[in-house]
Amino acid sequence: MPFTVTGTFDDGAAYTVQVTGRADRPVIGSRRVAALMVLHQGRPITLSPTGPLRKVSPTDEATVLAVLREYTNVIEDRGVAPGCGSGA
Repeated sequence: MPFTVTGTFDDGAAYTVQVTGRADRPVIGSRRVAALMVLHQGRPITLSPTGPLRKVSPTDEATVLAVLREYTNVIEDRGVAPGCGSGA
């Protein structure tokens, strides 16, 4: 189920993306966030500070959200990513 994430990068640039769960386009709305997903695809990431550890996959919405939380300042996530708790 797609959900929306709004946040900022360290340089202050804002983004809003829809996390799709699709292999061909895991996020829609920001080329910069899409590039971040490509950069981290296949690398391990924790879904929360205490785990579990999973490999980043474009079809795994929970790992996509975890990448955004780790490498950007997530301001709001609307909707629910499986395994990530409830959205805002």
